[in-house]
Amino acid sequence: MTVQPLTVPPSANRPSVPYLSLAPAAPATTPRAVRVLAALGDSTAVGLGDPVQGGAWRGFAVLLAEALGAELVNPSFTGARMADVRRAQLPAAVAAAPDAAVVFVGMNDTLRSDFDPARLQDDCAATVAALREAGAHVVLVRYHDHTRVFPLPAPLRRALRRRVEALNAATAAVVAGEPAGIAVLDLDLLPGGYERASWAVDRLHPSERGHRLLAAGLAALLADAGFAVPQPVSPECGGGREVTALHRAAWLVFKGVPWLVRRGRDLGPVIVTGLVGEQRVTGQG
Repeated sequence: MTVQPLTVPPSANRPSVPYLSLAPAAPATTPRAVRVLAALGDSTAVGLGDPVQGGAWRGFAVLLAEALGAELVNPSFTGARMADVRRAQLPAAVAAAPDAAVVFVGMNDTLRSDFDPARLQDDCAATVAALREAGAHVVLVRYHDHTRVFPLPAPLRRALRRRVEALNAATAAVVAGEPAGIAVLDLDLLPGGYERASWAVDRLHPSERGHRLLAAGLAALLADAGFAVPQPVSPECGGGREVTALHRAAWLVFKGVPWLVRRGRDLGPVIVTGLVGEQRVTGQG
């Protein structure tokens, strides 16, 4: 997949962040091999949404490592937040001396009532600095509007959008403060990213196809930075476990509805604050 860097015009809600990379393209030299790839993050970095036979998960990190011919170090775990990456995952990643590192985390922060963009930015900046000090080329992500994938009641939708905007602003600030530049994968503009087939039954995690899109986008970034990608990521699904209609129904009953209830409670204060603010604006209009 070939994607050229693209500067997105800034707006009130969206800082100017290039489409796929802030780092300048590497000069035309012999591509460097990625010997060790580190993946840090949450359940998406673990591979949820891309099941394989035996009950395990594969995901973009495995697919990317295979494309690079690299050893994968993946201390990610489900439910992780940015602070978890800094405190619990970073030591193992740094110890592996990775040539490249993907940090895929932040959405869990947006779904908690104690969401703190300033603290998140500090943890992200410290994580990036440590990885770069260890010699890694670091790739961050800019998140999409997940309410286009997972329909939510209007109050929850507005609250989540505001949180994602704040998350992306924190990432942009970290990128702006890094003189050497950081690669950025913009999920909002990733081709095919909003298509239903790119999402798993829960619509919270990428499907196998979605993980392949992520891996291909990340591989394009690394190739642009001068790294060798011996085996391009195939867009064709294969090797995963089939997800049936029964799986979808079971997820909705046993996980989907309970998840929505939990997140509704967690974001309740945020929703109330937002509604009060909207009423004030309406009253002044």
